[in-house]
Amino acid sequence: MWRTRSAAACVICRSLANSSNGIKRKSPLQNLHLVSRSVHHPYYPSSKFQRPPLRISVQLFSSLNRLPIRKTKLLYVKYGFQSQRNFWLARLASRLLKLRYLILGSAVGGGYTAKKTYDQWKDMMPDLDEYKWIVPDFIWELDEHIDFDKLIKALPDADDLAKLLPDFDKIGESFTSLKGFFSPGSPGETAFRATDQGYENDKQYKKVSDKEKIDQLQEELLRTQLKYQRMLERLEKENKELRKLVLQRDDKGIHQRKLKKSLIDMYSEVLDILSDYDASYNTQDHLPRVVVVGDQSAGKTSVLEMIAQARIFPRGSGEMMTRSPVKVTLSEGPHHVALFKDSSREFDLSKEEDLAALRNEIEIRMRNSVKEGCTVSTETISLSVKGPGLQRMVLVDLPGVISTVTSGMAPDTKETIFSISKAYMQNPNAIILCIQDGSVDAERSIVTDLVSQMDPQGKRTIFVLTKVDLAEKNVASPSRIQQIIEGKLFPMKALGYFAVVTGKGNSSESIDSIKEYEEEFFQNSKLLKTCMLKAHQVTTKNLSLAVSDCFWKMVRESVEQQADAFKATRFNLETEWKNNYPRLRELDRNELFEKAKNEILDEVISLTQVTPKHWEEILQKTLWERVSTHVIENIYLPAAQTMNSGTFNTTVDIKLKQWTDKQLPNKAVEVAWETLQEEFSRFMTEHKGKEHDDIFDKLKQAVKEESIKRHKWNERAEDSLRVIQHNALEDRSISDKQQWDAAIHFMEETLQSRLKDTECVIEDMVGPDWKKRWLYWVGRTKEQNIRNETKNELEKLIKCNEDHAAYLANDEVTTVRKNLEARGITVDPCLIKDTWHQIYRRYFLRTALSHCNLCRRGFYYYQRHFVDSELECNDIVLFWRIQRMLAITANTLRQQLTNTEVRRLEKNVKEVLEDFAEDNEKKVKLLTGKRVQLAEDLKKVREIQEKLEAFIEALHQEK
Repeated sequence: MWRTRSAAACVICRSLANSSNGIKRKSPLQNLHLVSRSVHHPYYPSSKFQRPPLRISVQLFSSLNRLPIRKTKLLYVKYGFQSQRNFWLARLASRLLKLRYLILGSAVGGGYTAKKTYDQWKDMMPDLDEYKWIVPDFIWELDEHIDFDKLIKALPDADDLAKLLPDFDKIGESFTSLKGFFSPGSPGETAFRATDQGYENDKQYKKVSDKEKIDQLQEELLRTQLKYQRMLERLEKENKELRKLVLQRDDKGIHQRKLKKSLIDMYSEVLDILSDYDASYNTQDHLPRVVVVGDQSAGKTSVLEMIAQARIFPRGSGEMMTRSPVKVTLSEGPHHVALFKDSSREFDLSKEEDLAALRNEIEIRMRNSVKEGCTVSTETISLSVKGPGLQRMVLVDLPGVISTVTSGMAPDTKETIFSISKAYMQNPNAIILCIQDGSVDAERSIVTDLVSQMDPQGKRTIFVLTKVDLAEKNVASPSRIQQIIEGKLFPMKALGYFAVVTGKGNSSESIDSIKEYEEEFFQNSKLLKTCMLKAHQVTTKNLSLAVSDCFWKMVRESVEQQADAFKATRFNLETEWKNNYPRLRELDRNELFEKAKNEILDEVISLTQVTPKHWEEILQKTLWERVSTHVIENIYLPAAQTMNSGTFNTTVDIKLKQWTDKQLPNKAVEVAWETLQEEFSRFMTEHKGKEHDDIFDKLKQAVKEESIKRHKWNERAEDSLRVIQHNALEDRSISDKQQWDAAIHFMEETLQSRLKDTECVIEDMVGPDWKKRWLYWVGRTKEQNIRNETKNELEKLIKCNEDHAAYLANDEVTTVRKNLEARGITVDPCLIKDTWHQIYRRYFLRTALSHCNLCRRGFYYYQRHFVDSELECNDIVLFWRIQRMLAITANTLRQQLTNTEVRRLEKNVKEVLEDFAEDNEKKVKLLTGKRVQLAEDLKKVREIQEKLEAFIEALHQEK
């Protein structure tokens, strides 16, 4: 039966398919699923057919291609087919099929909405890039094992998702149609009712006023900000502890990791070198640093201490404490410590006694850097502060800008502070941290005008308003603070504006208590609740983060340009050196000093190579030159005036004993020390041919003078030398004829030298003789003529009495004067006595020389003690005693020189060189010249360029 009906239905279908009725159109059922077609054609599930012509309009649409809605023509049914029942089934199938598009569209639309919601929440989340290190290293290496690019390409893009979205207008109509097919109480009806109810709630929500909505959003925003702030604080605290543990492990060498602190340390070294660099080739220091400027007592130091998380600077109530620029390098480290660039001592900032010592050291360095008659100094104090959680940056704290010079200050203090501030701020890459006191009127500020002059566009200025708690309490209109923060009260522009609280004004407050007070103030402040201030504009923590970000951004933008500039400068310097000094090695001031130091030490060692004979000859000769006058005038001549040999020897012994006890040892030591100096100077100053470098002359002279100044002869040397000299002079026994002849020769040389000097004195007194007057056409003066006549009269007196005494009697002086007056010459008695002294001296010396010739054969008589002999040669014995004393003294001094004093001098020279090596000013003063300066600049430029390149490489590796 079922087969018969099926066969009949197929016949009807074929007839419908063959009948065209003038229109060839596919039936809507043809678009249905195969399962739907199989309901009518179980035996021909895939056959094509046309529906019988019905007298209804069929609405055709597709949710995929969005075809326009149009009506079909009425179809005429020729046979008695049950069309009413078949149409109801087709309509039900069509509605059911539309449900799949609804589900598909809802799924796609829900996914798209979920994605947007996720993106919004993601944007609201804080940036946690600084805490990536918490994630284990293998997480960051997943991209090496999983190809994320292929996964991303496999996902559909936004255009494909848009094509899958349904036609929502038609989906709405489908909802209306489907309501009839669902029984009351069904899940579908419940879902639609929930949708309708939500729609009505949306309409009611839209009725809420805009003001209430804004208030609710502000409150929600504030709660969210506070929530994230507390979350960040908790994470930062955990991060700080973890970083401390990691850094401690790195110190022990357990885990080697390149930390950011090394990067800032490298950068700080470059800045330290640049601070000493003399930019003679237009290569100025344009590397970024954070320059902290502000009015005096505006809170600059307090802001820096909050950033450094330690009370490290000296404090005073209204007194100028910052007297010189202080460069502070902040970096991460396992322990909170501070140290100076030129010192190895670490100050533990967690201990109050170390903090007090650090503040005292900074104050001492500031006062020492200030020159006499000045109040502030341009010399920079370099300080490094390390600790867990510190933001990496370089800050320079400058003296506070003042408006009036008070008593006790130098007259040019105000101009000096302005020039120092401008010198640091004129760097186009310097970040200006402008500190303004919020508790005073903004119109009283001086620093804002100065900053606006140096950075009129505000491209590198960050404005900080301090003491906001006092400002909110004292200012009648809180909007004025908002105007200050927004920069509307100043002509100055800035990158950012911040408000901070640096404590309650108590210098004993700790950093943690100040932080708590600051957070508590801003949580309860009307400025934040009324949105006059934004959450990211308050607290020193946010300020520190913003300044650090700005600092590193500026560093990345400018460091390569600076490296290129120094590279060009290096090329210019190397070219100049090759052209001027092609055969000389490039030695800077320190290297030249080391070379000179080695040469000086070699010359000091050369003193030990001087032969004993040379030392003794020099010492004996020099000592006799010093004591010969005393021996002749005070010992020999007085003793020679005696009548017999006994009196002569007694006089000689007494005078020699007095001389030995008082003068001779001291004079001998002086001679030895001067001889050592002369020999040392000779080795230091003598030229060594082509190897001599005159660039060291000033240094060698300074070392020689300072070493001699410091050297002191052994005090015990005089005592031992006195005994030796006394024993030598007591000996009168001449052992052989050779010594006798040597004494005669010594006496003759001495007397001839004295005679020659005496004749020169007489010639100067009486003028030239007749030969010189005729040959050289010179004459005598009136005084010389008088002296000449006086001399002639005195010579007559000596010829009359060859045994005349050494002094003229008064009657003899009167006789000579009257004889001269008789010839018309008026003479003063003093002139007669003075002339007699030289005339008698010449006569005595000539007589002594002739007596020496007689004593050449007197050694035999000497051995017999001049018994039965009229010849007496006691003066020869005297000169032998003097000669022997000189030889023994020279030998003793030579031994003391070579064994003791040369080594002590070498030690002094080394000490002087070590002191000069530590004194840079002394080296600059003593090692000068174009060659030195060029080598110095070349070394510094190379060092700067190399460190900049290393820093840039480390910076790229960190990226």
